[in-house]
Amino acid sequence: MDPRRQRGLELAATTKIRRKGKVWIIPSQSGKGHSYNVELNKDGSTCTCADHEMQKVKCKHIFAAEFIKQRETLPEGIVAEGKTAKPTYKQNWPAYNAAQSNEKDRVFELLRGLCDGISQPPQGRGRPRLPLSDMIFCAVTKVYCTMSGRRTSSDLRDCEARGLVANAPHYNSVFNALDNAAITPILKALIEESATPLKAVETDFAVDSSGFSTSTYARWFDAKYGRLHVDRYWVKAHLIIGVKTNIVSSVEVTGPEANDYPVLAPLLDATIKNFSVQEVSADKGYIGRTNLEKIVSVGAVPYIPFKSNATGKGSELWRKMWHYYEFSRPEFLAKYHKRSNVESTFSMIKAKFGASVRSKTPTAQMNEVLCKVLCHNLCCLVHSIYELELEPIFWAA
Repeated sequence: MDPRRQRGLELAATTKIRRKGKVWIIPSQSGKGHSYNVELNKDGSTCTCADHEMQKVKCKHIFAAEFIKQRETLPEGIVAEGKTAKPTYKQNWPAYNAAQSNEKDRVFELLRGLCDGISQPPQGRGRPRLPLSDMIFCAVTKVYCTMSGRRTSSDLRDCEARGLVANAPHYNSVFNALDNAAITPILKALIEESATPLKAVETDFAVDSSGFSTSTYARWFDAKYGRLHVDRYWVKAHLIIGVKTNIVSSVEVTGPEANDYPVLAPLLDATIKNFSVQEVSADKGYIGRTNLEKIVSVGAVPYIPFKSNATGKGSELWRKMWHYYEFSRPEFLAKYHKRSNVESTFSMIKAKFGASVRSKTPTAQMNEVLCKVLCHNLCCLVHSIYELELEPIFWAA
């Protein structure tokens, strides 16, 4: 932000500005009793301060008067009726139809390319193990097909016939793979790698979380009220996504009690490994000094709205963003509303791959959610192949 614009925000927030006819009387920021007269004109605003008269630039006093005038003209966050039209977006139907018609085949091909980067752990004594890359391929395929492990067996045999897996495993082996805690970091790495082909497209990102229900319950007897309580357990997914293509650049899966605030930093750390981040949007649950500093430290601008009890007192960064939020609300909200794309991403995942998980154990439930996110990324890549003429290459480094 321009320094004069920033100081104008502070003036508008911290001083009493009066209007006398067409003249705005702006108190001096030094607090010595001086004031300056500002006239706002379409052909050029004027101010009696030395900065404007000598430099012939738009000074902080003019900015302050504009902020106050804008706030008085329109209610906060409301655009005057008839001033703006709802944007419409044209659908590329040939590309959309081609992507939908070939999605399943291309998803399996992309998934095989991702799994080829998985190294096989050393084999000890005993019966030869099934290849780890094949087991992860089959587990993700089961989630993509949205059917039980037994009904997915025919799809795995088709993959074997196409040479995508060496041997179609038994469905119990697929269940055991999902219940293996060792594949959790591998699935996260696959999700991050699946997003890299779009690093030239995505610069603005959004963060949010959502829950996936399970079929497991917690039951306890309340001695105080003399009744039995039943509560369904659920799994919480934290995503950071690119707002243009809805690709997930990083993910964390936790229990339902986890707070959103501390998850932003690790999600952002994983994203900047592959992307150049310029903007980060999130809701009020992520507002805080450490998160603002983290976003700015990677060269991005945070667009996180402040809570109703927040004030402009604090660090320089906190004051800067609070003044921006208070006195440039329409401009701020235009950036912040990109966050709605992460809600669209969760809707896409749940509509296509289910809002609940079939697995019974906590480890398998977390891995199943990760598989859903990976399947979503692969579908986004298939659409990018036909709409952006992109040909993904994994593990290029």
